[in-house]
Amino acid sequence: MNEIKQKRQYRSTLTKAERKLKAQRAGLIRQGYISATYTGEINLAGTILPCAVLQNGQRVIAHRQVLGLLTGTVQGQINRYLSAQNLQKFFPERLKNIDLIKYEDKGQAHQGFDPELIVDFCNAYIQAKEAGVLHSNQKKLARKAQIIISSLAKVGIVGLIDSVTGYDKVREKNALQALLDRFLLKEYATWAKRFPDEFYTEIFRLKNWSFADLKKKPSVIGYYTKNIVYDRIAPDLTNKLKELKPKNSVRLHQFLTLDLGVPALNHHISNVITIMKLSDNWDHFMDNLNKLFPVKEVHDLITENDAEITEI
Repeated sequence: MNEIKQKRQYRSTLTKAERKLKAQRAGLIRQGYISATYTGEINLAGTILPCAVLQNGQRVIAHRQVLGLLTGTVQGQINRYLSAQNLQKFFPERLKNIDLIKYEDKGQAHQGFDPELIVDFCNAYIQAKEAGVLHSNQKKLARKAQIIISSLAKVGIVGLIDSVTGYDKVREKNALQALLDRFLLKEYATWAKRFPDEFYTEIFRLKNWSFADLKKKPSVIGYYTKNIVYDRIAPDLTNKLKELKPKNSVRLHQFLTLDLGVPALNHHISNVITIMKLSDNWDHFMDNLNKLFPVKEVHDLITENDAEITEI
């Protein structure tokens, strides 16, 4: 009863326009339309194209504007340009049976085009031109295709859409969370030795510390471990480990998964020790480490914090 009452109260706070929009969106969703969650416009070869990232992660470009981009007219259907017999061997299979994507944005129905099909379409015309099989009325479209492909040389069409819609920030966050979910346990595992003695003896040698103090390690080693190990395995790994770690003798590495987290730790420590052995002093070691294994940043995930630790 409370839930029903809350729904009624929520509905009563909506304006007439908001209730109408809500009903329109619900009706389209029942018909199989997917909601757009991020929208924007891209400028591709001088043509402004409305685009969106849908609720399911699909990127789309408005169908009519794609026709305008490729052919210079928004009239007709793209299948007309895909049916030319002299081009069939250049079209990949997914271009031969195109289903437009139905989506809604703010209660309005739209038909969308998979943006990567634009690249396939352009490449097919360029290949046909190079093969010398184009008819005279197709050569203008091939020239346009070359302009489009050239404009996408630095940034792919999906990356361009993600940038203008703001989805690139969400994508980075989701990629980081997916990686950390694979690296981290919800509950800590039984302790096992992960850092070999050699790791600490090399730190003492490089810092020119007395080996007499090796058993009673200075707390700054915790900071060094964070910097040279955890920060370089995965973005934000140190902070997530610190969030999981209770205030007791549990060590950070006890929260690493056995299938991915621990092997990544072992592999990185092995690399670090090798670099240590090849270095003459701490500064030399850090220079080498920064060149070979820089601190991981979130953007490293898509094209592929500094808090002190007092316990390892």
